[in-house]
Amino acid sequence: MAGVGEVWPVHGLALRTTDVELRVMTEADLDAVCRALPADVELDPAATTYEGLDERSGRSAIVAQGYWRAFGTWSPETWALPFVVRDGGGVVLGVQWLEGPQFRTDRVVDSSSWLVPEARGSGLGKQMRTAVLELAFGRLGAVAAVSSAVLANAASLGVSRSLGYRETHTSVLEHSSEILQHLRLERSAWRASGRGRAIEVSGAEAALPFFGLRDERA
Repeated sequence: MAGVGEVWPVHGLALRTTDVELRVMTEADLDAVCRALPADVELDPAATTYEGLDERSGRSAIVAQGYWRAFGTWSPETWALPFVVRDGGGVVLGVQWLEGPQFRTDRVVDSSSWLVPEARGSGLGKQMRTAVLELAFGRLGAVAAVSSAVLANAASLGVSRSLGYRETHTSVLEHSSEILQHLRLERSAWRASGRGRAIEVSGAEAALPFFGLRDERA
């Protein structure tokens, strides 16, 4: 019987930076990811909650359902790809998402991430975003990347600005009334910057059909 890596080669995608490795999350990773999830990471406010669960169990349920939803509803038109971020010793440091909500139509990607507290402030967030941007603009042929963060999230906005994103507009979050800053990075600016040259991408060719793409080098 074929293994999941054979029938679903997206799980073979791996990205390596100077200090961390990003591998596509599998079901086997969920326990470690949920244990590492910091209490201050805001999860989807629209996610289902369950009476009778303590806070940590409830947050773990949201994370698990988010994973299953991502792969259960995957299509080349709309996809969401979670990576587990680990250090050289295999310790889970965080999660990095890359999403293409209308990818076949507009070739635009979005991203989000979190890190454990002890890994913050060390430049790893920038490395993680750099890795998925190089995948998006390189192998996947994205034309632009967008990002957003509340004005109080200086770390996320700082990563975006340092990677060349430009502010476009603001909006207001309905559930909290916080101001959300939106930013955009064009493919031409990314390629001209050369920031992705140090990123090692592996396993992309076998996964391309799941993004509606073909390996032009084949």
